[in-house]
Amino acid sequence: MATAIDIGTLITQSPEVCDGRPRVAGTGVTVMRIAGWHRLGSNPEEIARKTGLTLAQIHAALAYYHANQETIDSDLDHEASEYDRLANEHRPKPR
Repeated sequence: MATAIDIGTLITQSPEVCDGRPRVAGTGVTVMRIAGWHRLGSNPEEIARKTGLTLAQIHAALAYYHANQETIDSDLDHEASEYDRLANEHRPKPR
């Protein structure tokens, strides 16, 4: 019989890894990254293929995201606006 996995052990965070953002335990894949792909329309199976993570890990990350959606969505929106700002700042100027 297989050993049961406590799903609470699948997500971790520590200040010295990924700036303290929640991530899939034992990896550098953040919940925020998985949530971003999810918001773009990727399903769990597609995300698992992209990352090499198990479906259990993906679903744990998505459960964490949905439990903390306001905070993670705010971080994703800030990251997108910062990307746009930097892209505009470094876009070549017309001559």
